[in-house]
Amino acid sequence: MVPKTSVILDALPDHISNVFDQSQLSVVNHRKNCVALHKLHARAASVTQPTKDGGVQLIGERLFSNAFIDMVTRVLVIKKGSVPADRVVKFIGAYVRFLTEKALQPNTKGRSGAAVSQQSDVDDEDTPHSRFVALLLSYLLKGFEAKDKTVRFRVVNIVTELVSHLGELDEDVYEMLRSSLMARARDKESLVRAHAVTALSKLLSGEDPDDLEEGEPSILDTMLDSMCYDPSGEVRRFALLNTPLTPVTLPSILTRTRDVDNSVRTYLYAVILLPPSPSTPPSASATRQPSHSPTRLNHPRQLTIAQRERVVKDGLGDREDKVRAAAGKMLGAWFDQVADEVKMTDGEDKQVTSLVAFLKLFDVASVEGGSLASDALNSVFMTRPQVLNAIVFQDTFWKELTPESILLARVYIEHVSSRDDATRRLEVASLPVVTAFAFYTQEACNAIFDTMEQLEEARSAAIDVDEDAEIDELDAQLIDRVFVLGEVLKIAAKLDYTDEIGRRKMFQVIRDILAHELFPESLMDPCLDILKTTTPSEKEIIRIIVEIITELRDSVFEGGVESLAVTEEGLNTTQSGVYSRSSRRDRTMAEMTPEERIRSDETDIRCLSLCIATLKRVNGSFEENSTLEGILTDLIIPAVKRKELALRERGLVSLGLCCLIAKNMAMSSFQLFLSQVQSSSEDLKLKVLQVVFDILMIYEEDLLRRSKDIAERIIAFLLQTLEVEESQAVQALLCIGISKLMLNGLVTDERVLTSLVLAYVSPVTADNQELRQCLSYFLPVYSYSSFINQDRMRSVFLTAYDLVAAVYEDLDGDQDMITPSQFGTLFVDWTNPKKNAASESSGVESKDTHVEFAIDLLMALYAKDRAGDDKRVFCQILGKLYFPDHPQPDHLACIDTLLQHIDDHLPADDIPTQKLLDRFAARFRKQFWRQVERMDRSPLKRSQDYRDVCELVGLDMSEEEAEGEHEADGSDVDLETVSAPDRDADSGVDQDDERQGSEPPSSRSVSRSPAPPPSPSRNKPANRRVSKKNHSPASDSPSISGSYDENSLIGSSPSPVVVTPKRRQIAKLFRRFRTPGTPSTLSPAHKRTDNRKTPQRRAKPLGGDPFVDTTNQRRAKRRTRHQAAYESEENQSDSSDDDSGEESPVRVSVARRLSARCQSPMSSEP
Repeated sequence: MVPKTSVILDALPDHISNVFDQSQLSVVNHRKNCVALHKLHARAASVTQPTKDGGVQLIGERLFSNAFIDMVTRVLVIKKGSVPADRVVKFIGAYVRFLTEKALQPNTKGRSGAAVSQQSDVDDEDTPHSRFVALLLSYLLKGFEAKDKTVRFRVVNIVTELVSHLGELDEDVYEMLRSSLMARARDKESLVRAHAVTALSKLLSGEDPDDLEEGEPSILDTMLDSMCYDPSGEVRRFALLNTPLTPVTLPSILTRTRDVDNSVRTYLYAVILLPPSPSTPPSASATRQPSHSPTRLNHPRQLTIAQRERVVKDGLGDREDKVRAAAGKMLGAWFDQVADEVKMTDGEDKQVTSLVAFLKLFDVASVEGGSLASDALNSVFMTRPQVLNAIVFQDTFWKELTPESILLARVYIEHVSSRDDATRRLEVASLPVVTAFAFYTQEACNAIFDTMEQLEEARSAAIDVDEDAEIDELDAQLIDRVFVLGEVLKIAAKLDYTDEIGRRKMFQVIRDILAHELFPESLMDPCLDILKTTTPSEKEIIRIIVEIITELRDSVFEGGVESLAVTEEGLNTTQSGVYSRSSRRDRTMAEMTPEERIRSDETDIRCLSLCIATLKRVNGSFEENSTLEGILTDLIIPAVKRKELALRERGLVSLGLCCLIAKNMAMSSFQLFLSQVQSSSEDLKLKVLQVVFDILMIYEEDLLRRSKDIAERIIAFLLQTLEVEESQAVQALLCIGISKLMLNGLVTDERVLTSLVLAYVSPVTADNQELRQCLSYFLPVYSYSSFINQDRMRSVFLTAYDLVAAVYEDLDGDQDMITPSQFGTLFVDWTNPKKNAASESSGVESKDTHVEFAIDLLMALYAKDRAGDDKRVFCQILGKLYFPDHPQPDHLACIDTLLQHIDDHLPADDIPTQKLLDRFAARFRKQFWRQVERMDRSPLKRSQDYRDVCELVGLDMSEEEAEGEHEADGSDVDLETVSAPDRDADSGVDQDDERQGSEPPSSRSVSRSPAPPPSPSRNKPANRRVSKKNHSPASDSPSISGSYDENSLIGSSPSPVVVTPKRRQIAKLFRRFRTPGTPSTLSPAHKRTDNRKTPQRRAKPLGGDPFVDTTNQRRAKRRTRHQAAYESEENQSDSSDDDSGEESPVRVSVARRLSARCQSPMSSEP
């Protein structure tokens, strides 16, 4: 006995190892290996050893468990992606499941019932299976706190496989497992969190909410939180897969239709919301039971109507093709589910009935519901083409129209009309002829009038109108019938009117229903579409509408018009088209009774709505349709003067539509619309602003191009309105209108572009999604459309950045806004010349937009009042700019000059900023060192950009000219030693701060002359080349101010009105986009003063390099030479001054420079 037991125990580790080796080869042999492993387990469990106290020592079980755990340990260090390791994990779970199944099969052979029951109780408490599982689980739970993320992932992965097959757990084991998994659900590794959430979902059924302590999160709360808020898309997808679909969890699950991860959205539509297919063999249809899954949608009616519409809207409107395809597949499955439940009756078409039942899943009578139902129906037609081919409309279909059935007919006709075989398909579908359709239209209209009469009678007889069920039913019935008539009219507009009898019949019906005083205003647009199709000319349409308006207004005093009763003979429509004076206009409002006033106002509102619908479809001019003059005089203008909001709103819209076809009227009425914007309500303001922008788009030559003053006033008005407006809808409309004007090149003012950029990033507009969406589309499209727009975007950066940085510093705790660094990244992308459409489409060489951007940033680094954080951001932006291979020489010279003299303008203790700038300088010199070395700078004196840079850094252009002449004479001068200081080979940073000059002092002093007043462009680096870019009205994007002379911006005027006031006005107009108290942009005069406070840059030193002369003796010699130069220049300038006694600007500049040098104790300091 002993030798046999010893052999079993000695060979047990090898046998277990062989089983695990086979299990990692394929999952097919897992069942066989589970049987073999269970036999080894049973044989090992039979090996015991008695103890001294009479107990039993389970040495075989312990050896088996240790060998099994040793095999498990070998898997824990293997990372994700190893297929053999994944198979071993599955085998471990399969073996625990096998043990559980064996434990549930009691061995009743040769035992009585009592013995079996007693043995079962004992087995439930302590069995080899339970002891093995408890030992394995306790070992795995120790790895939950391991430092190695791979070990944590593997132990959680194995526990996830085990937890479904553990059976009933002890209370302590359950709590320990639950708490451990809840902790791993917050692990820093996404894989660990994903498998922890999966394991928690399997413990969800055993949790009792009543047993939880106060404030303790439940498993369901943890899963919903992971599904909605976990940063990893994989974790959200795992949580979505394992969350049960209940009325409590359904709202959270449906939020994943807008998940940022495409795979999560696709999985929701392709798996969670996809019901099982109802198709089964006919023999099994009687006994078929629907398969229900707790985590999947089993029928679309589990969702409410609002939830179904939201799912369809988000799915079919998704930007990803895979998500839209999954949503279409889901709708096809919904249709199959509904069609499987349809019970057919005699005379009905199977497909039509199924589609009508499918449309009942949506609220088709509502505006949004009808649109979504149409999209869903089109999706079914695409995924189920056999359904589309089998549709046939019977005669009974048109006699009993419902909202769902008429919507089906309209969508089918529109869908088929876009195909090549449209005529054949419409004939197969058995559509009625035009004459019959006219009668169907008449019946649908009469049904509306009958329902209105019933509703009026019910309201007059009801005691409590709010709680009357009959009134509610009639209201719903009226809504359905109005929807049915609207769909019928949309179908009628697409019919073929080559049949003259049918055309006349339809024309008669439409004319009569428009003249009815109870006809709904919402149906006027489709009626006008039919009237336009059935009427030969536009003048005839206007004549008919004028007649209808005359009849409606005269009916107020004649007791109303007759009820609609169309006969086959029809009505006489050959009345005169002259708008005759009616009896109503002979009476004033004071002469009317209150009832007549109310009825008169209602009639005028209806007439104005009819005018609006008609004017929208008029393409001719106002002069060509003289019949409109009577409507304008007697109806529209009096309505504009009324105080009632409904009348004035429709009157202004009608007047605006008239202005679009009458230029003189638009010019005279434009100021009226602007005045209405300031004092109107939100609804009226939206209508009037639409009119204003339409007029600006139509008559841009007269309002925005011809007169600069008018254009400036209009732009100022729009910016001021955007500043003071509180309504989000009005703000969005203003941004949309201004964006359209700028995209069409009608507005080029930099103030407008700056305001739109500020509105895009301002925390004030964070909740205005419509505005943000509009600008997120406009700003990139505007920038990429042309190089001029990109240059304009570049020119506003510094102004916009200063305002954004000021707002960011004063943010409240609850406000959110992008950082200034992110703001700069946006401009880098918008001004990238490689993304410009002109270079991509026509192969045009990229412009130097980013090169000029770099010049602006480098010049901004010279500002003494610029904060260190701003300079660090600018240096970060410099590293992201794109430089073409061959930029303009003057731009290269500007950057090279700025880099040579920039060291003293950076904070000495800001090492990160210095490193960023060193990296940019090294990149620049590596890419362009040959071009810079071979560059002849003498012709650059004609470049205003280069002159501005030289003035900023303190270089005198006369010296540059002398050097150019010296090089032209043939002197072999090394450009590296003349125009650039020594550089450190490692860092690429300039070590010399000033260039050494070779000219005598007298030559420099003679060549000096009083400097002209600095131009605004020099003091405003962001806008220093704007006038050059927009010098001609024939540019790519026309300027709103027309043609102007560049010299007007550079002249000696003490108060330039083109640049400086605009900058001040931007800061003033957009104080709502900044926290109050934020300082405005610095004025150009202030920057001019700062630029002249750098006298050491105005002339070259007379001696050697001050950074080389480090001894006190050499400092003294250099100060002596500086003093001698000062006396010499002062004597020469005194002899050349006039008798006015004014001090020479050159003398002042030299005095300041030398006094600053003499006062500086260290020559290494500027």
